[in-house]
Amino acid sequence: MLNDLVTEIKHPLVQHKLTLMRSKDTPTDNFRRLLREISQMFAYEVTRDLPIEFTRIETPIQEIDAPVISGKKLCVISVLRAGNGILDGMLDLLPNARVGHIGLYRDPETLEPVEYYYKVPEDISERLVIVVDPMLATGNSAAAAIERLKRGGAKTIKFVCLLAAPEGIEVMRKAHPDVPIITASIDQRLRPAVGRRCTHHGFRRFRSEAAHGYRCRSQQYSRSRGRFDHGSHRFLLLMKLWKL
Repeated sequence: MLNDLVTEIKHPLVQHKLTLMRSKDTPTDNFRRLLREISQMFAYEVTRDLPIEFTRIETPIQEIDAPVISGKKLCVISVLRAGNGILDGMLDLLPNARVGHIGLYRDPETLEPVEYYYKVPEDISERLVIVVDPMLATGNSAAAAIERLKRGGAKTIKFVCLLAAPEGIEVMRKAHPDVPIITASIDQRLRPAVGRRCTHHGFRRFRSEAAHGYRCRSQQYSRSRGRFDHGSHRFLLLMKLWKL
């Protein structure tokens, strides 16, 4: 435990698998498998403090009072697109959790996050919300995603990432001091090429780049009009059809 805000998981299995993921020699199939396995361990850590209650069950030998999870239900929110890798692994252990998605990209000129997709369960205020994104770099996108969730009614939120930079942690500390961060590693500092490092995760998992976070010819954001153009509406319609 680094402090009340950040938990850095030092378990040998997590650190070993993270090292394999970092290696440039790790092929795509192994990268995906390792991410899924680490995500399952994240699910164990992030649910460590779930409340339990006892219920009466009958075993093959006798009746006993056995523990079961009680209290708030769960919702896992993926920050598109890279967050889906952690989401898949968590759902292996939390199959009954509800799922939501937030789409953000960083404007290349202002470096401010721009929202292009938002779909979460209607009862999000009644659930423990686990936001997943592999990287906490500058912290701006994570802070924006959590702010959007709070405006949507979320009250209890945790943030899960593979890697975190001190600068991103500080941004989150100031913007959302009530949101715990669970990570596998805290880097020494934010490097100038952090943007390339963050998108590199998506490239290694999907084998394709998402320029400026899904920003392409069919998805141009008009800063002067403050809305997406016509091609972008087609993009969002396709995402809804895919039930992201």
